[in-house]
Amino acid sequence: MNSNLTEQALIKGLSVSDRSAIEAIYLEHYGVIQSFILNNNGSEDDAKDIFQEALVVLYEKSKSPEFELNCRIKTYLYAVSRRLWLKRLQKNSRVELQSNGFEETIYVEEDIGAHEKRNMEYGMMEYALAHIGEPCKSILEAYYIRKESMQEIADHFGYTNPENAKNQKYKCLVRLRKIFFAQYKNGNP
Repeated sequence: MNSNLTEQALIKGLSVSDRSAIEAIYLEHYGVIQSFILNNNGSEDDAKDIFQEALVVLYEKSKSPEFELNCRIKTYLYAVSRRLWLKRLQKNSRVELQSNGFEETIYVEEDIGAHEKRNMEYGMMEYALAHIGEPCKSILEAYYIRKESMQEIADHFGYTNPENAKNQKYKCLVRLRKIFFAQYKNGNP
């Protein structure tokens, strides 16, 4: 029972990006994933990449108020890591997996699919931002990333007033959306 409470605390900590919770999950569970990857044609770097990606999937799920982990963290991370590694092996045509003992079946395909879709969309957004041009890229970064006010943006970019800066930001967003959705429609990041 105590370990279940600890696991709930770790998930709660993960959901709020608590460094100690993330470190505890890493210290407690990385070894299992590392062994699995190394025993299945992987390297140390592969193990780190796969574990990091599995942890991101768990992190994204933990942010949802409806999320309820119905298994141990170890089991969830193992299932996600195993699926991610299998996909990578299939992609590289090296498909022979060895299990390391515990095979609890957990349905993580939907979680991984959502994670991969989000990564694809991030790639498309990066592409759109890279191709939007200046000053749009800088204006959007100033507003959305650095959280500058319209007055600061007007001053920095030489607009006569905040309203003109706001109009330019709007035009930049329209342009960004056009580039993004052109990529989205084609399915290319």
